[in-house]
Amino acid sequence: MGRSEAYGFSGAMSGAFLLSCLLFAAISRRQRGPYMDEVFHVPQAQAYCHGRFLQWDPMITTLPGLYLVSVGVVKPAAWLLGWTGSVVCSVGMLRFINLLFSAGNFYLLYLLLCKIHQRNKAVSGFQRILSALTLAMFPTLYFFTFLYYTDPGSVFFTLFAYLMCLYGNHKTSALFGFCGFMFRQTNIVWTVFCAGNVVADKLNEAWKTELQKKKEEKISSKKGSFSDLTRILQFLTKYLILPQNLVTLAALTWPYIILVALFFVFVFINGGIVVGDRSSHEACLHFPQLFYFLSFAVFFSFPHLLTSTKVRKFLLSLRKHPVQYGLITVISLFLIWKFTYVHKYLLADNRHYTFYVWRKVFQRHELVKYVLVPFYIFAGWTFADTLKSKSIFWILMYFVCLLAVTVPQKLLEFRYFILPFLIYRLNIPFLPIYRQLVELAFYIVINAVTFYLFLNRTFQWENSDEIQRFMW
Repeated sequence: MGRSEAYGFSGAMSGAFLLSCLLFAAISRRQRGPYMDEVFHVPQAQAYCHGRFLQWDPMITTLPGLYLVSVGVVKPAAWLLGWTGSVVCSVGMLRFINLLFSAGNFYLLYLLLCKIHQRNKAVSGFQRILSALTLAMFPTLYFFTFLYYTDPGSVFFTLFAYLMCLYGNHKTSALFGFCGFMFRQTNIVWTVFCAGNVVADKLNEAWKTELQKKKEEKISSKKGSFSDLTRILQFLTKYLILPQNLVTLAALTWPYIILVALFFVFVFINGGIVVGDRSSHEACLHFPQLFYFLSFAVFFSFPHLLTSTKVRKFLLSLRKHPVQYGLITVISLFLIWKFTYVHKYLLADNRHYTFYVWRKVFQRHELVKYVLVPFYIFAGWTFADTLKSKSIFWILMYFVCLLAVTVPQKLLEFRYFILPFLIYRLNIPFLPIYRQLVELAFYIVINAVTFYLFLNRTFQWENSDEIQRFMW
């Protein structure tokens, strides 16, 4: 990092943190008490603050990582600054933990962009800073900076694990992966993703050697056709059945293997992945979740994914491969027909944006979910097209993790899409500066609308005196 880039990054991070502090003060004044899931998280953290570590609210479904970190930060700070009484673990103090996580996420996003794109000398320091700022302001994540939720901490430890993986510090990466798991159990998928990065690099080396032996074209020019996919699957089968290759991969990824093994021990002892109340968190094969995620990605990455060039390339691909796209259409229609689930929370809780998305779009007519299939196919194609700079093995590994983290979820919840979206967004090429500015402006507008609705458009339920607010 050059001196000018360092100054620019420091200024951007300081400015973003100051803005966040001002928003934090405004939200804390208007919503002093716990709201939504904070009703469970805040009392649990306060119990830990008072040393009652055996007390547990059965309605909480995640492990106690957030509360342990909160106590580990708040208690020493209170001792150093002489705080006493209820202020020590007040709602505002606990929420401030996520403000610190948000600043950490900004820094990690910048470091990840530098590491992932270090070979691209055409990318300027300003572009890296601008991209990091944009992702730090990502609306679905940024909103929860100001409430006591698990999301900012979950993202922080997962991104830290990914960064350590890219630098080859795999034991440290697995340790941070464990911390991420303690915030949200599904983060074990991103531990597998980190291990998959190592495996993908080894497979890519072996694949290139294979191609050189056969004097074929480079892998980057052979992606896309069915025959190439068949050859790659044959290569994978041949590579992975050799014991010496498996031993090599195990030696490289053993910290992640240990963590995944511990995860399976936890699932066995716990009787499932969810702790506490499991009635509303049942796993199922909800394949349309992948389509919802792709739509979510297109919406929040439209400067990357919705361009006239992309549309022309897609139509050309459609013309060249009508049979393949026809088959994909039939499979998509079948998956929507047989595997669409509607969670009771989605229909009942009118505080979340997903309630209105479902009611205004999918509930307009029974056929709407099928009519959207062409858009889903375009979204999937343009999503994959932006990843073409990555190796085919990295892409396969990422999509396996994407399926694992989205498909088992019965509830349509935008928060579940945060990590897969951020990892995708970190790995795609940089846009020209003017389009990056459009993306940042788009995020700022969405955040402004979101906070305006949350603070000013309150309402009440008929059977409750409590003030209700709109949120992600």
